[in-house]
Amino acid sequence: MIKLIGIIVIAAGFSLRLNALLVVLLSGIVTGLVSGMSFNETMEEFGRLYVTNRYMALPIVMMLPVVGLLERYGLRERAETLIRRSAAATAGRVLLLYTGVRQASIALGVNIGGHAGAVRPLIAPLAEGAARVRYGSLSKAMVERIRAHAAAAENVGNFFGEDVFIAVGSILLMKGFFEGLKIEVSSWAMALWGIPTALGAFAVMAWRTHALDRHLTREAARATEDANPKDA
Repeated sequence: MIKLIGIIVIAAGFSLRLNALLVVLLSGIVTGLVSGMSFNETMEEFGRLYVTNRYMALPIVMMLPVVGLLERYGLRERAETLIRRSAAATAGRVLLLYTGVRQASIALGVNIGGHAGAVRPLIAPLAEGAARVRYGSLSKAMVERIRAHAAAAENVGNFFGEDVFIAVGSILLMKGFFEGLKIEVSSWAMALWGIPTALGAFAVMAWRTHALDRHLTREAARATEDANPKDA
């Protein structure tokens, strides 16, 4: 059980809001040391895994300049303008719709979305635009809350949706883990049991986005009262 100390390191580091990269790196080093590996062996393993999986970072590196160019030429503004034309749209509904689309697409093996490719340049501005239509100007706290929920929509949709697809890395990782313990588990069975979890995660996200809209409504009403105080 001592080998799981890396999880404690990550939890403590994130709770203290330390640099995420350094926290993960420290967690890996600590886990390697308590597992009986020397410091040099641990660092060699970091290097080996980086070289083996470096192709996974290539799409992100190539995507960033493309997203930067789109934002430079008004992608965020066009997204906000588009959402203003929908009277029924709210920040919560926009984010819930994205969560559903993200879950369904990744469950079918189609990876559309991502924090860099969709959330920052498109989904967050859409949600902010919907909120501005309803409440006018937004405070910094309201904008940050919307952006945090936009990031959560990506995480929930991606993480819980991918477990329904049998060829995704998480399913293959679990299957390999069980096979190492001489436990025969079908990939289809794990994917099937991922469906109730995905539906449950979507239900929780529906409640969170509804709570987000209610919170924004209260914040907007409070700001209006502060700007127009009643006469004593």
